[in-house]
Amino acid sequence: MGNVESNSSYQKHLLRFLPDEQADIDAVFGSLCGVDDAVAAKTGKAAKRGLSLATLKAHVKDALPESMVVRLYDGMKSIQLTEKSPVPNAPVGKEQFVVFMSLLLKGNAEEKRGIIMKMISKTGGSVKGSQILEFSEDLVGSVVHVLSHRKELKGWNLKNMQNSSAGVKALASQLISGLKSADGKRIEGAQALDATYDECSIEDWVFQVPQVSVFLSVIVQQGLLTLHSLPDQGRDALQLLPECKGIKGNRFVSLLDIPSITYINSHLPSELQHEWKLLFASRLHGESFTQLCGHIVNKGPCILVLRDADGYIFGGFSSCSWEVKPQFQGNNACFLFSISPALGVFTYTGYNDHYMYLNHGQQTMPNGLGMGGQHEYFGLWVDGNYGKGHSKAKPKCTTYNSPQLSAKENFTLDAMEVWAVGGLPENATGKGQKSILDADPEAQALLEMIGKSRQSDGLRAPDEDGDSNNSE
Repeated sequence: MGNVESNSSYQKHLLRFLPDEQADIDAVFGSLCGVDDAVAAKTGKAAKRGLSLATLKAHVKDALPESMVVRLYDGMKSIQLTEKSPVPNAPVGKEQFVVFMSLLLKGNAEEKRGIIMKMISKTGGSVKGSQILEFSEDLVGSVVHVLSHRKELKGWNLKNMQNSSAGVKALASQLISGLKSADGKRIEGAQALDATYDECSIEDWVFQVPQVSVFLSVIVQQGLLTLHSLPDQGRDALQLLPECKGIKGNRFVSLLDIPSITYINSHLPSELQHEWKLLFASRLHGESFTQLCGHIVNKGPCILVLRDADGYIFGGFSSCSWEVKPQFQGNNACFLFSISPALGVFTYTGYNDHYMYLNHGQQTMPNGLGMGGQHEYFGLWVDGNYGKGHSKAKPKCTTYNSPQLSAKENFTLDAMEVWAVGGLPENATGKGQKSILDADPEAQALLEMIGKSRQSDGLRAPDEDGDSNNSE
């Protein structure tokens, strides 16, 4: 099975690239083949103008895992420019290289399916779900690897995060969850790994799961150092990870890893995907609900991440600024998510508008932070006494259709962190917005009427301007 392309078709592929892009691809291919030239200079033998697997490995070096380099080469070799059977050990020619770049970087799902099929299995034909899972793990792992190697983690430091190995497997499993078998059926669980998938299955998968194409683009552009520096060509890598802000020193170790960040970030509104800033971490700011509220109120859209005492990691996206009040707030852009033991995002069902809830210091209404469901039965709840919470869903949360996110319905909170996404709103950058009373004018007025002062005025968190991000 191969992608048969005529010479006229090759010209069409070449014209997909702008002149600057063509020059960049020519330079990269020349550099790749230059390794052969160097060998030829030493041996005195004429070098072939082609790319071998050995020269590709020598060019990429440690930028990509060797298994992914082999997959890329198999994809290049799958391009046939004539109807003749390809010579097994022949090097990849420039025309094959250009068509490969055109299909993978600028092609649609139908055009990409043949290459990806060969990258999954060199022998071609149908493939097993287990082979697609192995490819997906290699795909996600290679993205983390190359972004780290090229120092493109945008302020995220692997030393201050969870190990990515479990996250790689979790994201790979999530990527293949939408696969349809060769007969068009969607198979779940362990049976999906034994099912058979053909090129049409791969085409549908690539179309339905855009992260596959994005990850491949990042691997090719960053791994081969081609087109990544040209205008409009580095967007995939730029949008894949948000810029990390708000972390100072090495005391903080996030509950997140690179795969989970890319997955959650891809579900945010596009205008919020460029930046995450740490607002609150229980390990840094204390296990206090007052501290939590003081750091997250009026800070714009946020990502909340929790870990329970059993090691389950989960959270939610609040699309609006948190306000302390005894009413539900937010809108239908909010969602809940799970990170461990499995990745998943759970969005608005339309059943009710119980998106977000934050209350503190009242006797008549529940005090705590909640998302989805209803009072005493939230999809996600952190109690106002801090340290306890619940995730109730029998069978699913009415607002977000989420399952029980924690290991136990009523859980003990081990750690929590909150990130502002998309940059802080203007009213959050000024002084005097650190107290939760600032978000509740009625409470302020009541204190003044009874002649009480605001005791929290002297306990406000200091300004955190001047972020000092970790180096990569």
